[in-house]
Amino acid sequence: MVVKVYGPEYASSKRVIVCLLEKEMEFEVVNIDLFKGENKSPDYLKLQPFGLVPAIQDGDYTLYESRAIIRYYAEKYKSQGTELFGKTMEEKGKVEQWLEVEAHNFHPPLYTLVLHTVFSSKLGITPDQKVIQENEAKLGNVLDVYEERLSMSKYLAGDSLSLADLSHLPFGHYLLNGAGKGYLIRDRKHVSAWWDVISNRPSWKKVLHLFPYPT
Repeated sequence: MVVKVYGPEYASSKRVIVCLLEKEMEFEVVNIDLFKGENKSPDYLKLQPFGLVPAIQDGDYTLYESRAIIRYYAEKYKSQGTELFGKTMEEKGKVEQWLEVEAHNFHPPLYTLVLHTVFSSKLGITPDQKVIQENEAKLGNVLDVYEERLSMSKYLAGDSLSLADLSHLPFGHYLLNGAGKGYLIRDRKHVSAWWDVISNRPSWKKVLHLFPYPT
């Protein structure tokens, strides 16, 4: 059975798709328009009871939460495509560590910035400059930690690309495209070099070509 990925237009779904491409897996997509409320339909809520994207269907198996999905496929197809989860338990531990950092340190302030700088008009939010400045400062502090880490290794979890790196692509893309905060990356030498490497992966370029971000 070919994997179905719901909501390819949206950033979190792109986290799943770039992983599937790196793992050389076949998949198909099902569009879900959040702004029209299609994520609240009874059929979709059977797949994702919180009405969020992404969700996947793999035969009779369903799964939601993008980071859980990429962990699942990186482990299930460990010997196929790019190794993304580490070859040893120690390497896997580092990948898990940086996935958690992305989810709990990098993503929250960036998500708030995106809401206030990219989607404020669509969501009926009045951009709050104080909120923007506070979260920009929080994200800057996180990226200072990244700068130190990336001065010692090419990728976050070590010298090989991993899920931890790929997981930053979907929302990191907004910093340089839409949010107008690209200097948060470019002002940090090692973070900038890392970003150029991961964002120029053929898999990510294919994601952007096939499933452009909504405007």
